[in-house]
Amino acid sequence: MGPNAAQVWPLLEDFFGLNKWFPTLTTCLAVEGISGQPGAVRYCAGFKTPVNGGNEVVNWTKQKLISISPSDMCFSYSIIDGNVGFNSYVSSVKVVPTEDGCDIEWAYEVEPVEGWKLEDLDCFIGSAEGGGCCIVRKRVTPTNQVTGPMSVVAKDRP
Repeated sequence: MGPNAAQVWPLLEDFFGLNKWFPTLTTCLAVEGISGQPGAVRYCAGFKTPVNGGNEVVNWTKQKLISISPSDMCFSYSIIDGNVGFNSYVSSVKVVPTEDGCDIEWAYEVEPVEGWKLEDLDCFIGSAEGGGCCIVRKRVTPTNQVTGPMSVVAKDRP
């Protein structure tokens, strides 16, 4: 049995804490607003994308929290600036309780990025594994300490 939704949600609702659980992100800083309130903006950096061509370029984005519902355990955000080439990106994240813990549904809408394939976009969102796209690779203990793997559902939307 994996962590339950009530254990996972606090990690996700901490909008300025993405680097605590996103495996390829080294930096997540508050730019403006209050974490967990619409309008909050975070700066995220340290990941690489396939468009780098192997160069040692640090990718970054600024992301704005659009909406959040702690009672429904979901939020949405958009990328408002960055050097990864997105013209439009909106994502929603929802924690869904299951019989054996929970799933995290991560859906996104994005305009095609020149030179990227769908697999490249999935790689940006998470690491492709076993035919699926998984982002969170952590397990939460009762004290909310991160300790091991947890499966996640990610969706692409046309």
